[in-house]
Amino acid sequence: MNVPNRVTEILARVGDGGLPDEGDLRLLLELPHRSAAAGEVMAAAREIAREACGNRAEICVQIGLNVSACPMNCRFCSFAAVNGVFPDPSELPVGDVVERAVRSEAEGANSIYLMATGDYPMARFVEVGQEVRRHLRSETPLVANVGDLTPTTARTIADAGFCAVYHAARMGEGRETAIPLEKRLRTFRIAREAGLQLGTCVEPVGPEHTTDEILEKILIHRAAEPCFSGAMRRINVPGTGLARHGQISELRLAYLVAVARLAMGRFLIGNCTHEPNVPGACAGANLFWAEVGPNPRDTDRRTERGRGMDIAACRRLFEEAEYSVLEGPSVIHTRPYAGVAAAEAGACGRHVRAASRIHPPPVTAV
Repeated sequence: MNVPNRVTEILARVGDGGLPDEGDLRLLLELPHRSAAAGEVMAAAREIAREACGNRAEICVQIGLNVSACPMNCRFCSFAAVNGVFPDPSELPVGDVVERAVRSEAEGANSIYLMATGDYPMARFVEVGQEVRRHLRSETPLVANVGDLTPTTARTIADAGFCAVYHAARMGEGRETAIPLEKRLRTFRIAREAGLQLGTCVEPVGPEHTTDEILEKILIHRAAEPCFSGAMRRINVPGTGLARHGQISELRLAYLVAVARLAMGRFLIGNCTHEPNVPGACAGANLFWAEVGPNPRDTDRRTERGRGMDIAACRRLFEEAEYSVLEGPSVIHTRPYAGVAAAEAGACGRHVRAASRIHPPPVTAV
Protein backbone atom coordinates (compact mmCIF):
# COMPACT_ATOMS: atom_id res chain seq x y z
CA MET A 1 0.00 0.00 0.00
CA ASN A 2 2.92 2.31 -0.72
CA VAL A 3 2.19 5.57 -2.59
CA PRO A 4 5.34 7.31 -3.86
CA ASN A 5 6.00 10.71 -2.34
CA ARG A 6 6.12 12.34 -5.75
CA VAL A 7 2.61 11.11 -6.56
CA THR A 8 1.37 12.61 -3.30
CA GLU A 9 3.12 15.88 -4.16
CA ILE A 10 1.57 16.00 -7.63
CA LEU A 11 -1.91 15.41 -6.27
CA ALA A 12 -1.45 18.06 -3.60
CA ARG A 13 -0.21 20.57 -6.18
CA VAL A 14 -3.22 20.02 -8.42
CA GLY A 15 -5.51 20.27 -5.41
CA ASP A 16 -3.94 23.63 -4.62
CA GLY A 17 -4.68 24.92 -8.11
CA GLY A 18 -1.53 23.97 -10.02
CA LEU A 19 -1.04 22.04 -13.23
CA PRO A 20 1.09 18.91 -13.54
CA ASP A 21 4.00 19.27 -15.93
CA GLU A 22 5.08 16.81 -18.60
CA GLY A 23 7.27 14.82 -16.22
CA ASP A 24 4.45 14.61 -13.67
CA LEU A 25 2.04 13.30 -16.26
CA ARG A 26 4.51 10.75 -17.55
CA LEU A 27 5.02 9.42 -14.02
CA LEU A 28 1.25 9.13 -13.51
CA LEU A 29 0.72 7.39 -16.85
CA GLU A 30 3.43 4.85 -16.06
CA LEU A 31 1.95 3.83 -12.71
CA PRO A 32 0.37 0.35 -12.78
CA HIS A 33 -3.34 1.12 -13.05
CA ARG A 34 -4.24 -1.53 -10.45
CA SER A 35 -1.82 -0.20 -7.82
CA ALA A 36 -2.58 1.57 -4.56
CA ALA A 37 -0.96 4.70 -5.99
CA ALA A 38 -3.31 4.56 -8.99
CA GLY A 39 -6.20 4.31 -6.56
CA GLU A 40 -5.05 7.55 -4.92
CA VAL A 41 -4.85 9.21 -8.33
CA MET A 42 -8.39 8.15 -9.22
CA ALA A 43 -9.71 9.28 -5.85
CA ALA A 44 -8.11 12.70 -6.25
CA ALA A 45 -9.51 13.08 -9.77
CA ARG A 46 -12.96 12.05 -8.55
CA GLU A 47 -12.99 14.68 -5.82
CA ILE A 48 -11.77 17.42 -8.17
CA ALA A 49 -14.45 16.50 -10.73
CA ARG A 50 -17.21 16.46 -8.13
CA GLU A 51 -16.14 19.83 -6.80
CA ALA A 52 -15.89 21.35 -10.28
CA CYS A 53 -19.46 20.39 -11.22
CA GLY A 54 -21.07 20.59 -7.80
CA ASN A 55 -21.59 16.80 -8.00
CA ARG A 56 -24.04 17.33 -10.88
CA ALA A 57 -23.05 15.22 -13.87
CA GLU A 58 -24.22 15.92 -17.41
CA ILE A 59 -25.70 13.75 -20.16
CA CYS A 60 -25.44 14.78 -23.79
CA VAL A 61 -27.36 13.14 -26.60
CA GLN A 62 -25.50 12.56 -29.85
CA ILE A 63 -27.59 12.03 -32.97
CA GLY A 64 -25.85 10.40 -35.91
CA LEU A 65 -27.03 11.90 -39.20
CA ASN A 66 -25.69 9.44 -41.74
CA VAL A 67 -23.59 6.44 -42.66
CA SER A 68 -21.27 6.24 -45.64
CA ALA A 69 -18.16 4.50 -46.87
CA CYS A 70 -16.15 7.42 -45.51
CA PRO A 71 -12.86 8.14 -47.34
CA MET A 72 -11.19 9.42 -44.16
CA ASN A 73 -10.58 5.71 -43.47
CA CYS A 74 -10.15 5.88 -39.71
CA ARG A 75 -9.42 2.20 -39.19
CA PHE A 76 -11.17 2.07 -35.80
CA CYS A 77 -14.45 3.42 -37.28
CA SER A 78 -17.36 1.42 -38.67
CA PHE A 79 -17.93 4.19 -41.25
CA ALA A 80 -14.47 3.82 -42.81
CA ALA A 81 -14.55 2.72 -46.44
CA VAL A 82 -11.61 0.40 -45.80
CA ASN A 83 -13.62 -1.51 -43.18
CA GLY A 84 -16.56 -2.24 -45.47
CA VAL A 85 -19.17 -2.22 -42.69
CA PHE A 86 -21.57 0.21 -44.40
CA PRO A 87 -21.06 -0.04 -48.17
CA ASP A 88 -24.47 1.55 -48.85
CA PRO A 89 -24.89 5.16 -47.70
CA SER A 90 -27.99 6.34 -45.87
CA GLU A 91 -29.13 9.48 -44.11
CA LEU A 92 -31.72 10.24 -41.46
CA PRO A 93 -34.52 12.49 -42.76
CA VAL A 94 -34.29 15.93 -41.21
CA GLY A 95 -37.71 15.47 -39.61
CA ASP A 96 -36.45 12.39 -37.78
CA VAL A 97 -33.38 14.30 -36.57
CA VAL A 98 -35.55 17.12 -35.23
CA GLU A 99 -37.92 14.68 -33.53
CA ARG A 100 -35.05 12.87 -31.81
CA ALA A 101 -33.46 16.14 -30.69
CA VAL A 102 -36.70 17.53 -29.25
CA ARG A 103 -37.52 14.24 -27.53
CA SER A 104 -34.01 14.06 -26.05
CA GLU A 105 -34.30 17.60 -24.73
CA ALA A 106 -37.63 16.74 -23.10
CA GLU A 107 -36.11 13.61 -21.54
CA GLY A 108 -33.39 15.65 -19.85
CA ALA A 109 -30.46 15.94 -22.26
CA ASN A 110 -28.23 18.79 -21.14
CA SER A 111 -26.95 19.37 -24.69
CA ILE A 112 -27.56 18.02 -28.19
CA TYR A 113 -24.80 16.86 -30.52
CA LEU A 114 -25.18 16.30 -34.25
CA MET A 115 -22.62 13.90 -35.72
CA ALA A 116 -21.82 13.24 -39.37
CA THR A 117 -19.18 11.35 -41.31
CA GLY A 118 -16.09 13.15 -42.52
CA ASP A 119 -17.42 13.33 -46.09
CA TYR A 120 -20.87 14.68 -45.18
CA PRO A 121 -21.56 17.93 -47.10
CA MET A 122 -21.04 20.87 -44.79
CA ALA A 123 -23.88 22.84 -46.38
CA ARG A 124 -26.24 19.97 -45.63
CA PHE A 125 -24.95 19.73 -42.05
CA VAL A 126 -25.62 23.44 -41.52
CA GLU A 127 -29.10 23.10 -43.02
CA VAL A 128 -29.98 20.25 -40.64
CA GLY A 129 -28.44 22.13 -37.71
CA GLN A 130 -30.48 25.24 -38.40
CA GLU A 131 -33.68 23.20 -38.47
CA VAL A 132 -32.81 21.48 -35.18
CA ARG A 133 -31.88 24.81 -33.60
CA ARG A 134 -35.28 26.26 -34.50
CA HIS A 135 -37.03 23.53 -32.55
CA LEU A 136 -34.87 23.47 -29.40
CA ARG A 137 -35.10 25.83 -26.49
CA SER A 138 -32.73 28.75 -26.97
CA GLU A 139 -30.69 27.83 -23.90
CA THR A 140 -30.02 24.23 -24.96
CA PRO A 141 -26.47 23.97 -26.33
CA LEU A 142 -26.12 22.54 -29.85
CA VAL A 143 -22.74 20.98 -30.63
CA ALA A 144 -21.26 19.86 -33.97
CA ASN A 145 -19.31 16.62 -34.37
CA VAL A 146 -18.33 16.97 -38.01
CA GLY A 147 -15.30 16.96 -40.30
CA ASP A 148 -12.39 19.37 -40.22
CA LEU A 149 -13.15 23.06 -40.56
CA THR A 150 -12.10 26.01 -42.64
CA PRO A 151 -12.55 29.58 -41.35
CA THR A 152 -15.63 29.90 -43.55
CA THR A 153 -17.30 26.66 -42.44
CA ALA A 154 -16.52 27.39 -38.79
CA ARG A 155 -18.23 30.78 -38.99
CA THR A 156 -21.16 29.21 -40.83
CA ILE A 157 -21.56 26.60 -38.09
CA ALA A 158 -21.46 29.30 -35.42
CA ASP A 159 -24.01 31.41 -37.32
CA ALA A 160 -26.28 28.35 -37.60
CA GLY A 161 -26.61 28.24 -33.81
CA PHE A 162 -23.91 25.78 -32.76
CA CYS A 163 -21.97 26.88 -29.69
CA ALA A 164 -19.22 24.27 -29.83
CA VAL A 165 -17.57 21.53 -31.84
CA TYR A 166 -16.22 18.17 -30.76
CA HIS A 167 -12.81 17.41 -32.23
CA ALA A 168 -9.85 15.34 -31.10
CA ALA A 169 -6.33 14.61 -32.18
CA ARG A 170 -6.97 10.89 -32.18
CA MET A 171 -4.64 8.07 -31.34
CA GLY A 172 -2.83 7.10 -34.52
CA GLU A 173 -3.91 10.26 -36.36
CA GLY A 174 -2.26 10.23 -39.77
CA ARG A 175 -1.22 6.60 -39.26
CA GLU A 176 -4.52 4.80 -38.61
CA THR A 177 -6.47 7.59 -40.35
CA ALA A 178 -6.14 9.53 -43.60
CA ILE A 179 -6.18 12.81 -41.67
CA PRO A 180 -2.85 14.52 -40.91
CA LEU A 181 -2.44 15.59 -37.31
CA GLU A 182 -1.61 19.10 -38.49
CA LYS A 183 -5.10 19.34 -40.01
CA ARG A 184 -6.68 18.50 -36.67
CA LEU A 185 -4.60 21.11 -34.87
CA ARG A 186 -5.58 23.69 -37.49
CA THR A 187 -9.25 22.87 -36.87
CA PHE A 188 -8.74 23.45 -33.13
CA ARG A 189 -7.40 26.94 -33.87
CA ILE A 190 -10.05 27.76 -36.47
CA ALA A 191 -12.88 26.75 -34.13
CA ARG A 192 -11.64 29.03 -31.38
CA GLU A 193 -11.16 31.93 -33.79
CA ALA A 194 -14.79 31.51 -34.89
CA GLY A 195 -15.98 31.74 -31.28
CA LEU A 196 -16.80 28.03 -30.98
CA GLN A 197 -15.92 26.11 -27.85
CA LEU A 198 -13.89 22.94 -28.32
CA GLY A 199 -14.72 19.68 -26.58
CA THR A 200 -12.10 16.97 -26.86
CA CYS A 201 -10.94 13.63 -25.51
CA VAL A 202 -7.95 11.27 -25.58
CA GLU A 203 -9.37 8.67 -27.95
CA PRO A 204 -9.72 5.93 -29.03
CA VAL A 205 -7.17 4.26 -26.76
CA GLY A 206 -6.19 0.63 -27.33
CA PRO A 207 -3.74 -1.73 -25.59
CA GLU A 208 -1.07 -1.01 -28.21
CA HIS A 209 -0.84 2.70 -27.49
CA THR A 210 2.28 3.84 -25.67
CA THR A 211 2.79 6.27 -22.83
CA ASP A 212 4.46 8.65 -25.30
CA GLU A 213 1.44 8.78 -27.58
CA ILE A 214 -1.10 9.13 -24.78
CA LEU A 215 1.00 11.88 -23.19
CA GLU A 216 1.31 13.68 -26.53
CA LYS A 217 -2.46 13.75 -26.94
CA ILE A 218 -3.08 14.93 -23.36
CA LEU A 219 -0.67 17.84 -23.87
CA ILE A 220 -2.12 18.73 -27.26
CA HIS A 221 -5.63 18.83 -25.83
CA ARG A 222 -4.63 20.86 -22.78
CA ALA A 223 -2.95 23.42 -25.02
CA ALA A 224 -6.22 23.76 -26.94
CA GLU A 225 -8.01 24.99 -23.75
CA PRO A 226 -11.17 22.89 -24.28
CA CYS A 227 -14.48 23.10 -22.48
CA PHE A 228 -14.10 19.44 -21.56
CA SER A 229 -11.52 16.70 -21.86
CA GLY A 230 -11.44 13.04 -20.88
CA ALA A 231 -10.63 9.60 -22.28
CA MET A 232 -12.34 6.98 -24.44
CA ARG A 233 -11.32 3.42 -25.25
CA ARG A 234 -11.40 1.92 -28.70
CA ILE A 235 -14.29 -0.47 -29.29
CA ASN A 236 -13.27 -3.20 -31.68
CA VAL A 237 -15.66 -3.17 -34.60
CA PRO A 238 -15.89 -6.76 -35.90
CA GLY A 239 -13.77 -7.36 -38.99
CA THR A 240 -11.60 -4.26 -38.67
CA GLY A 241 -7.81 -4.46 -38.76
CA LEU A 242 -7.34 -3.03 -35.28
CA ALA A 243 -9.50 -5.67 -33.61
CA ARG A 244 -6.44 -7.93 -33.31
CA HIS A 245 -5.08 -5.65 -30.58
CA GLY A 246 -8.04 -6.21 -28.28
CA GLN A 247 -9.51 -3.58 -25.92
CA ILE A 248 -8.38 -2.00 -22.70
CA SER A 249 -10.45 -2.74 -19.61
CA GLU A 250 -12.87 -0.29 -18.00
CA LEU A 251 -10.45 -0.11 -15.07
CA ARG A 252 -7.57 0.92 -17.35
CA LEU A 253 -9.86 3.43 -19.04
CA ALA A 254 -10.92 4.83 -15.67
CA TYR A 255 -7.31 5.42 -14.77
CA LEU A 256 -6.71 7.33 -18.01
CA VAL A 257 -9.84 9.37 -17.29
CA ALA A 258 -8.31 10.31 -13.94
CA VAL A 259 -4.97 11.36 -15.43
CA ALA A 260 -6.75 13.40 -18.11
CA ARG A 261 -8.77 15.10 -15.37
CA LEU A 262 -5.68 15.96 -13.32
CA ALA A 263 -3.84 17.21 -16.41
CA MET A 264 -6.40 20.00 -16.80
CA GLY A 265 -6.19 21.11 -13.18
CA ARG A 266 -9.08 22.08 -10.94
CA PHE A 267 -10.56 24.72 -13.20
CA LEU A 268 -12.15 22.64 -15.94
CA ILE A 269 -15.74 21.64 -15.25
CA GLY A 270 -16.19 18.83 -17.75
CA ASN A 271 -14.38 15.49 -17.99
CA CYS A 272 -15.85 12.74 -20.13
CA THR A 273 -15.56 9.04 -20.73
CA HIS A 274 -17.08 6.84 -23.39
CA GLU A 275 -18.82 4.53 -23.60
CA PRO A 276 -20.63 5.34 -20.30
CA ASN A 277 -19.43 3.25 -17.35
CA VAL A 278 -19.41 3.39 -13.56
CA PRO A 279 -15.62 3.02 -13.05
CA GLY A 280 -15.05 6.08 -15.23
CA ALA A 281 -17.56 8.10 -13.21
CA CYS A 282 -15.78 6.99 -10.03
CA ALA A 283 -12.46 8.23 -11.46
CA GLY A 284 -13.38 11.76 -12.51
CA ALA A 285 -15.82 11.54 -15.44
CA ASN A 286 -18.87 13.77 -15.07
CA LEU A 287 -20.00 13.77 -18.71
CA PHE A 288 -21.64 10.90 -20.64
CA TRP A 289 -23.18 10.57 -24.09
CA ALA A 290 -26.42 8.84 -24.92
CA GLU A 291 -26.57 7.96 -28.61
CA VAL A 292 -29.17 7.50 -31.33
CA GLY A 293 -28.85 6.90 -35.05
CA PRO A 294 -25.60 5.76 -36.66
CA ASN A 295 -22.60 5.21 -34.38
CA PRO A 296 -18.94 4.74 -35.43
CA ARG A 297 -18.54 1.89 -32.90
CA ASP A 298 -21.63 -0.04 -33.98
CA THR A 299 -22.67 -2.14 -36.96
CA ASP A 300 -26.37 -1.29 -36.55
CA ARG A 301 -27.54 1.87 -38.33
CA ARG A 302 -29.70 2.58 -35.28
CA THR A 303 -27.31 2.32 -32.35
CA GLU A 304 -30.20 2.63 -29.88
CA ARG A 305 -30.88 -1.00 -30.80
CA GLY A 306 -27.20 -1.90 -30.28
CA ARG A 307 -24.36 -0.29 -28.35
CA GLY A 308 -25.94 3.11 -27.76
CA MET A 309 -27.27 3.87 -24.30
CA ASP A 310 -30.28 6.11 -23.70
CA ILE A 311 -30.56 8.95 -21.21
CA ALA A 312 -32.19 6.77 -18.56
CA ALA A 313 -29.36 4.22 -18.71
CA CYS A 314 -26.72 6.96 -18.43
CA ARG A 315 -28.58 8.44 -15.48
CA ARG A 316 -28.62 5.08 -13.70
CA LEU A 317 -24.86 4.71 -14.14
CA PHE A 318 -24.22 8.14 -12.69
CA GLU A 319 -26.51 7.34 -9.77
CA GLU A 320 -24.51 4.15 -9.13
CA ALA A 321 -21.44 6.41 -8.85
CA GLU A 322 -23.42 8.66 -6.46
CA TYR A 323 -23.71 11.62 -8.80
CA SER A 324 -26.86 13.61 -9.25
CA VAL A 325 -27.59 14.67 -12.83
CA LEU A 326 -27.92 18.31 -13.82
CA GLU A 327 -31.41 19.46 -14.70
CA GLY A 328 -31.60 21.94 -17.55
CA PRO A 329 -29.00 23.19 -20.04
CA SER A 330 -25.35 22.24 -19.84
CA VAL A 331 -23.02 24.20 -17.61
CA ILE A 332 -19.97 22.68 -19.29
CA HIS A 333 -20.92 24.37 -22.57
CA THR A 334 -21.74 27.74 -21.03
CA ARG A 335 -18.64 28.44 -18.94
CA PRO A 336 -15.23 28.88 -20.60
CA TYR A 337 -12.18 27.04 -19.34
CA ALA A 338 -9.89 29.34 -17.37
CA GLY A 339 -7.38 26.77 -16.19
CA VAL A 340 -4.03 28.39 -16.84
CA ALA A 341 -5.20 31.92 -16.10
CA ALA A 342 -7.00 30.90 -12.92
CA ALA A 343 -4.11 28.81 -11.69
CA GLU A 344 -1.57 31.56 -12.41
CA ALA A 345 -3.54 33.82 -10.11
CA GLY A 346 -3.29 31.28 -7.28
CA ALA A 347 -0.58 30.01 -5.00
CA CYS A 348 0.96 27.77 -7.65
CA GLY A 349 1.38 30.44 -10.30
CA ARG A 350 5.08 29.87 -10.93
CA HIS A 351 4.61 26.14 -11.50
CA VAL A 352 1.57 26.71 -13.72
CA ARG A 353 3.39 29.21 -15.90
CA ALA A 354 6.09 26.61 -16.45
CA ALA A 355 3.54 23.87 -17.17
CA SER A 356 1.62 26.08 -19.58
CA ARG A 357 4.74 26.55 -21.70
CA ILE A 358 5.03 22.82 -22.35
CA HIS A 359 4.74 22.00 -26.02
CA PRO A 360 3.65 18.58 -27.25
CA PRO A 361 6.24 16.45 -29.04
CA PRO A 362 6.98 17.63 -32.58
CA VAL A 363 4.52 16.46 -35.21
CA THR A 364 5.94 14.57 -38.18
CA ALA A 365 4.48 15.72 -41.47
CA VAL A 366 2.24 13.18 -43.19
